[in-house]
Amino acid sequence: MQQHAVVIGGGIGGLTAAVALHQQGWRITVLERAASLAPVGAGIGLAPNSQRALDVIGLGDRVRELAAWQGDGGMRTPSGRWLCRTDAAAAADRFGGPLVLLHRATLVDLLLSALPDGAVRTGATASVADPGDDRRPALVAVQGDASADESVIEADLVVAADGIHSAIRRGLFPDHPGPRYSGFTTWRVVIPAPDRSFAPHETWGRGALWGTQPLKDGRIYAYAMAAAPAGTHAPDDERAELLRRFGDWHDPIPAILAAAAPEAVLRHDVHHLITPLPAFHRGRVALLGDAAHAMEPTLGQGGNQAIEDGIVLGHHIATGLPPGQALAGYTADRLPRTTAIVRKAARTGRLTMMTSRPAVAARDAIIAAVSCFGPGLVLRGFDGIADWAPPGATYAADRQDLPERQVRHATKR
Repeated sequence: MQQHAVVIGGGIGGLTAAVALHQQGWRITVLERAASLAPVGAGIGLAPNSQRALDVIGLGDRVRELAAWQGDGGMRTPSGRWLCRTDAAAAADRFGGPLVLLHRATLVDLLLSALPDGAVRTGATASVADPGDDRRPALVAVQGDASADESVIEADLVVAADGIHSAIRRGLFPDHPGPRYSGFTTWRVVIPAPDRSFAPHETWGRGALWGTQPLKDGRIYAYAMAAAPAGTHAPDDERAELLRRFGDWHDPIPAILAAAAPEAVLRHDVHHLITPLPAFHRGRVALLGDAAHAMEPTLGQGGNQAIEDGIVLGHHIATGLPPGQALAGYTADRLPRTTAIVRKAARTGRLTMMTSRPAVAARDAIIAAVSCFGPGLVLRGFDGIADWAPPGATYAADRQDLPERQVRHATKR
């Protein structure tokens, strides 16, 4: 009898897990509470680690084809002075591939194309009525999905990918303190292709950060962060708030803000799970992505780690072990790694959000001094993150077809 996996949450991590399980012959049901899977208008950077994960399900080459490969750029001060320059070729050599950037909608569409028709149900609110165990299936209660034939679904596996404020996580681990506000908020916007090109850069100020990244079609993805009390919003609109905070920063920031439509600017407070969960599973339920390890965006690894989760979960399920043992293996692989990255992202967040003038001056001086020794010292901060490779047994392609560096990473386990 075909085994049935229910994925709760139609984000990037949940869809990656769904594709991985579908390719193993599982029947897939994805339950998404939103009315559609059209993601917010923002970009996502995919580092070599998540690209190798997507190679497992045969989508890595397509991602690299559709994405902009990040070129040389660097870090600047609000006045425009370069603190350090990045070397895209050095990064690709060190980590076995380039950093690429694409619109989230492009990635979601690509993942959906790898799932069978009818696998995704939108407008469906789901909860775990019973996590099950090795002897009995999990039970998922569904509400609001007019296309569903049943209000309770039996599942051989449940993948809980329901986000930072996961109700399923709260139900499985009620004593866990849950997400904590990081102390800063973020804005994201995609603007039409400008008249001239811009080098990718991040600009660090006092308690604020701006990033500019080009997409392959010429549009610009920009993001900003600033220290702010939780739950605050602009008195007028968020573009006006960005103009107040960043309008006097170096070019091209004012031009990007001038081109942004007020309604296109997205703002979200940043919460993270700085206290790790005791496990990423209970019974037949596996937590994935932000539901398991929400992190600050300062390393650009939130979506990357969710993709890794989906592939590693598929690897452990493919062993054929009883659910408890398979999911214990998933927890053992993912909990230590993601906990370390959550903590590193928080440390980086404290560095970027410094507000003291002397501390900011010292930070900038150190960054500039380190950059004098070449890109290796700057890139070292991503060692153990961007050079990760999935378990070798899960590669869909012939291992001999992989670049030598990827094979070497895949056999390090």
